[in-house]
Amino acid sequence: MPDNTWYLKRCTLFDQLPPEELRQVERRSRIRRFTRSSPVYLPSEHADGVLLLISGRVKICSFTTEGKQGILTFIEPGEVFGELSILDQQEREEYAEAIEASTVMLIPGDEIQRLLQLYPNVSLGVTKLIGLRRRRIERRLKYLLFHSNRQRLIHLLIELAEDYGHQTPEGVDLRIKLSHQDLASVIGSTRETVTVILGDLQKEGVLKIRRRKILLTQLDRLAEDVDVPRPVPTDRQEQPSNSTHRSSFPAQNLT
Repeated sequence: MPDNTWYLKRCTLFDQLPPEELRQVERRSRIRRFTRSSPVYLPSEHADGVLLLISGRVKICSFTTEGKQGILTFIEPGEVFGELSILDQQEREEYAEAIEASTVMLIPGDEIQRLLQLYPNVSLGVTKLIGLRRRRIERRLKYLLFHSNRQRLIHLLIELAEDYGHQTPEGVDLRIKLSHQDLASVIGSTRETVTVILGDLQKEGVLKIRRRKILLTQLDRLAEDVDVPRPVPTDRQEQPSNSTHRSSFPAQNLT
């Protein structure tokens, strides 16, 4: 059986564990692959572990009673998700979907609980992770309540520039492919409204729209427009989508 502990070493939650612990976690975990738009887990499914994204990209969503989708966050390789199952191993409330071909490792809940009891740095890491995601959701909720559609979209573009921006001679290239509907689902708006606002911003010369890609040509002006500091792009490399094999197992195996 191949040694997959390097997947765990890439995750800051586990990178300080001794080699024998990494091997123990790897032995008890399962690796699965999903094609683009495949569900990783669904609402109301039993949660009995956390998931580590090895490659690809995943979005975490929720649905209103009217069936409208809201995107809560995006998960990148090396990040864990479904972490609330550590605290309460009952039904999941959100929905996880692979945005592109993705490989996921499921780590059993009891294995995570064991690590939390033995290693304070893992416990602290989980606490920080939950707090960080909660703050991001609270910040986005504040934007939804008190800002216009234009301001909410600009705030999102600035957030994406910080997380996925790559500085080029032309401007900051957002290395994440999102449709207008995806952007609308994040800011609580409609695809039509997002399309109009992006068109206006392009006419103003602060961005250029490409096929499911956006180049922010004047990031400073965008930041000034919503009175926030100019973000510093992390220059994260875009992940290749080289895994196209559809998983042969049902999605509920990963809950």
